[in-house]
Amino acid sequence: MSEITLTAEIRKNVGKRVRAIRKTGKVPGIYYGHGQQNIPVSLPAITLTPLYSTSEMHVINLKLDDGSSHLCVLRDVQLDPITEKPVHFDLFGLNENETLSIEIPVKLTGGIPKGVLEGGILQHILHKLEVSCLPKHIPDHIEINVENLAINHSVHVKDLTILNVTIMENATSTIVAVVPPVVVKEPEPTVAAVVPTAEAPAEPEVISKGKKVEEGAEVTDEKKKPDEKKKPEDKKKPEEKKK
Repeated sequence: MSEITLTAEIRKNVGKRVRAIRKTGKVPGIYYGHGQQNIPVSLPAITLTPLYSTSEMHVINLKLDDGSSHLCVLRDVQLDPITEKPVHFDLFGLNENETLSIEIPVKLTGGIPKGVLEGGILQHILHKLEVSCLPKHIPDHIEINVENLAINHSVHVKDLTILNVTIMENATSTIVAVVPPVVVKEPEPTVAAVVPTAEAPAEPEVISKGKKVEEGAEVTDEKKKPDEKKKPEDKKKPEEKKK
């Protein structure tokens, strides 16, 4: 596997005082190993970020400001839940004759799988696999060719063989698969039940006798009687002259 060299400082600030280190753009960490003394260290954040954001595993040649060197691997990185910036890291010292357990990234190769070209969906389930091996046999990554992976086919842990490396995961665990597309059936429209509502009783229609009075006409209590013909006035007879 590839090896990179990092230069770190042995820090004296521990406990709550590590906040002062973060304000300078550095990240506090710890170096430890079996049978080795723990060493508090610090690294610039810009140097640490590429180590945990890559899909490759690296052996680190750690050079400290006291002149000592240590072979190690990045075991853990703690990120701030809001800013996602590193706030602490662990470096695990290696012993060339001691087997260690470590997580190795899984890398898919072969381009677009056959099943995806036929309409399937690629599911990458396990992105890292825990393995056990000597430091000199630590792989950079675990490579899986998915070019010929068809729909309803998958690659399991038991399908992998890595020289000088033991995979510690469950043998039946699925690493990657191509599944059929999910067809979402739209629900059939349902007719909402009409709930009858109580209607107010209709007012009885009042039927009036007689002719309907038109709007604007004068209303009288009695029917207007037809005009009576005036009787001609009796003419007075001329008085007879007395004889």
